[in-house]
Amino acid sequence: MIKAINEALENGFSYANYRKKVTSLIAEGQSTGHTQSPDLLHYSELNETRMNRLEKTISISEEVKAKLQNLDKKYIWLVLAEGWCGDAAQIVPVIHKMAEATDKVELKIALRDDNDTLMQHFLTNGGKAIPKLIILDAAALEVVADWGPRPQGAKQLILDYKATHGVVDETAKIELQKWYLHDKGISIQNEIVEMHVNILA
Repeated sequence: MIKAINEALENGFSYANYRKKVTSLIAEGQSTGHTQSPDLLHYSELNETRMNRLEKTISISEEVKAKLQNLDKKYIWLVLAEGWCGDAAQIVPVIHKMAEATDKVELKIALRDDNDTLMQHFLTNGGKAIPKLIILDAAALEVVADWGPRPQGAKQLILDYKATHGVVDETAKIELQKWYLHDKGISIQNEIVEMHVNILA
């Protein structure tokens, strides 16, 4: 897996460059990823708007900032994502703000479809669900934890909806976006910080 990690780090993006990549592809009528469709382009455009809004509205709590600043060593947060993914649009800006709040974390974003070998190590119920945050010890490049593709509350919402309706349809996706809007990134912050606490335990 170390080879796949190194490749993802080499071909990965800073947050700013990830945003630029997605935006430039949209301007060409494309989405990220190896599959192209009008739907994926539409979702990418929606996500641009979401991410622009979240960058202005998301704030990291003082408690979370303190915990991030007190990490014992340096870490790399490697996120597998794609521009068309609705969950990634809601989560990656929060992870970016968290990484900005400490000098102990470097954030890298790698495209899922360009890093399939690595993605295969972090499947969710056999699927390539994203975003996936892989926490690496920066010195050793060892995986110490991983998180994703959704915070627990969002995950439960989709499980409950599927149990009731049998499918995850557009209505489910709208309910999921409402959940993220209401949560304001708090669950994401708390779950990721809690994971770091568990690493140290």
